[in-house]
Amino acid sequence: MIVKRQIPSPPDCSGFIYTVVRGDTLFILSARFGTPLSQIIAANPQLTDPNVILPGQRICIPLPPAPETCSGFFYTIVSGDTLGAISQRFGVRLVDIAVANPQIINPDVIFAGQIICIPIPPPPAIECSGFLYTVAAGETLTIIATRFGVTVQQIFAANPQIIDVNQIFAGQQICIPANN
Repeated sequence: MIVKRQIPSPPDCSGFIYTVVRGDTLFILSARFGTPLSQIIAANPQLTDPNVILPGQRICIPLPPAPETCSGFFYTIVSGDTLGAISQRFGVRLVDIAVANPQIINPDVIFAGQIICIPIPPPPAIECSGFLYTVAAGETLTIIATRFGVTVQQIFAANPQIIDVNQIFAGQQICIPANN
């Protein structure tokens, strides 16, 4: 008779379930996923000895905590996201996202459900021939262009930091070019 050893699974997991492979240790998993070792141990009360995990065992890896403050807005990672794609989508430099999220140890390792800070894009790095304007909640480039008597294309051309004309943020500073 073959007796298969029952390996208990973690209880409810506020992160994701990881299946242990040969060579894994909780310390290695902590470094790989950017989650403090103490949080992994706390999320896995079924482990009688945290120094002993077995291949095939399922453990909970808690998601890294969201930053406490954000000078922009919070975004919840969805399946398939990468920091590079998020950077492009929101017109924010990857380095600025990394600085706003010190809890991300490895920028190549993010998880669906993880909450990160998307900082407000910086003002244009070029000299503004008109004036800087701070975008208010609900405004679009069309609304702003109409208000100041310029075209969306003129605003877009004066703001190389804007990647998508349909994507601006409350609090973002943009250049309103002089109307010639």
